[in-house]
Amino acid sequence: MRIDIWSDFVCPFCYIGKRKLEKALKQFKHREEVELVFRSYQLDPTAKRDNDEHLYDVLAKKYGMTREKAKEMSDQITEQAKEEGLDFNFDTSIRTNTADAHRLAHFAYEQGKGLELTELLLKAYFTDSLHIGDHEILSDFAQEVGMDKGEALNVLKSNKFIDVIKQDQQEGINIGVQGVPFFVFNHKYAVSGAQPTHVFLEVLEKVKEEQSELTIIESNKSEGAHCSNESCDS
Repeated sequence: MRIDIWSDFVCPFCYIGKRKLEKALKQFKHREEVELVFRSYQLDPTAKRDNDEHLYDVLAKKYGMTREKAKEMSDQITEQAKEEGLDFNFDTSIRTNTADAHRLAHFAYEQGKGLELTELLLKAYFTDSLHIGDHEILSDFAQEVGMDKGEALNVLKSNKFIDVIKQDQQEGINIGVQGVPFFVFNHKYAVSGAQPTHVFLEVLEKVKEEQSELTIIESNKSEGAHCSNESCDS
């Protein structure tokens, strides 16, 4: 079973939703059969890599509210995160463009380190208040998960995986993604937002049940006509 997850590293509900899905997977008997694939979806592709404007000021402008109201809204999200065992620090978070973080994540997936790096990047932004647009910091994360730091820096200095990010974003738009997180199970069932754990578990069970519905019926005498990679037999 494959789960494609459109998300961004500065999206709080992406981190919260990730935890809720992980809790559901712990209760799912067939969790070893599940493959998680994080897809790129930038909430603000035009954001600057280095930006001194505080998150609360940005939210105030975006939603037409006071800075105090923006902080109050962020505090409410922080409380939701605590329920999932996460520690958010919006007061000290560093805003940035997430393109380089996404590019490094795609590079990590090529080396089987994508899930580990994704977790590190989310924690770095929301808990540790690190600059996840800084190449040195990003390459340190790559090294931490077992990748070569020099290779990671070379990728970050290039434009590699830019097209992949754009493709992910466009594919998401094409299937109806209007916000993140957005989870697609086996290219068939979609779950939008950080839904309760039981919702994820219900979808997991439903997809597994449908996978198990197919039964191969064979004669006792011989195998039925079929085609393999090499030939067709009757």
